Amino acid sequence: MFGLIRLYHALPAVRSRCATIRLMDSIGRITADQALQLARRVLSIEARAVSDLASRLDRGFADAVRSILECPGRVVVSGIGKSGHVARKIASTLASTGTPAFFVHPAEASHGDLGMITREDVMIALSNSGESAELLTIVPLIKRQGAKLIAITGNARSSLATKADIHLDGAVAEEACPLGLAPTASTTAALALGDALAVALLEARGFGREDFARSHPGGSLGRQLLTFVADVMRTGESVPRVPAGAMLGEAILEISKKGMGMTTIVEDGDRLIGIFTDGDLRRTLERIGDLREVAVKEVMTRDPSAVGADQLAVEAVKLMEDRKISQLPVVDSERRLVGALNMHDLMRAKVI
Repeated sequence: MFGLIRLYHALPAVRSRCATIRLMDSIGRITADQALQLARRVLSIEARAVSDLASRLDRGFADAVRSILECPGRVVVSGIGKSGHVARKIASTLASTGTPAFFVHPAEASHGDLGMITREDVMIALSNSGESAELLTIVPLIKRQGAKLIAITGNARSSLATKADIHLDGAVAEEACPLGLAPTASTTAALALGDALAVALLEARGFGREDFARSHPGGSLGRQLLTFVADVMRTGESVPRVPAGAMLGEAILEISKKGMGMTTIVEDGDRLIGIFTDGDLRRTLERIGDLREVAVKEVMTRDPSAVGADQLAVEAVKLMEDRKISQLPVVDSERRLVGALNMHDLMRAKVI
C-alpha cells in the first residue's frame, strides 16, 4: 500500500523528466535528427546547383568578362529582393578585387538614381525569374543610354534574358526550400556566378596581393603589405647606441635605459659595426667573471643582421624569425644606423 502511495507521488516528477528529455531532443516541431537531415539536404541541393553551373558555362561567360574588362566606366549591379542582396555582395566583391563597381536599387533607379549610370558603364542585372517588374522598367532606358546589359537569370527565355546583350544561365533544378518558394539554391547559384566573374576579372587584370592590400588598408593583409620598417622603427634618441670604444658597463646602462633588450655599437659617423643584447650579456657572464674592465667591442656580435627603412615590416618579421632574434638595427645603404625595432614594435603596429 505504502509503495503504491510513493509511486503515485513520484509520477509527476517522472513525467516532468520525460518531458524534459523529449524537449531536449526536439526543436520546435522537428527533432534534432530531423534538423540535421534537413540541413544536409539543403547543403546537398545548393552544392549540386553550383556544380551544375560549371557544365553549363559557355562563351557567354567569356564575353561577359571581356565586356567588363573593356568597360571604360564602372560596373553597375542591380536586383530586387533576395537578388538585390546578392547583387550588393557581387558589387562589393568586384570593387575589392580591382573592378570598380557599385549597387543600384532598381526601384530607386526609376526615381532618379538612373542618372548614376552612363553609356560607358556595364550593368549586371539579377533576377531568377527574369521578370522582375522593377528591373524591366529600367532596362529600356539602360539600353537607350548605350550601356551594355548582362543578365543573370534562371530562365533563358525570360524578358530580362532576351533583352540582355549577354545572358548567364543561373537556373537550378530545385530550391532548397521544402516549399519550393524561398530563393535558396537560386541565390547561391547567382552568387557563385558573380564570384566566378570577379575571379576571372582579377586574373585578367593581373590583380595581386599588393593591389588587394590597397583596397583593404584596415585588414591584416593591408597592414602587412602597406607597413614599412620606417613606419614602426624607433628613431633619434630612442635608438640604443654606444661608440666602439665604450666599456661594457656603459653598454649595459644603455640597454637598461632604452628598454629594447640590446644596444648597437657604432663608429665613424654612426656606421653600424656590432650589437650587444641581453642574451650576449648572460653568455658573457658565464665566460668572464669580472666585467668592469671589458670593452663592449670585445664581446659584441660583429656585423649583425639589419634591415633597411624602406623594406616592408613583414620582411623584418621574417628575418627575425629566421635568425631567431627579437631586435633589429635599421640602416641605410652605407650601413649607417638610422633606427631600430623589436618584436614588440611590430606587435603594436599589428604587423604580427
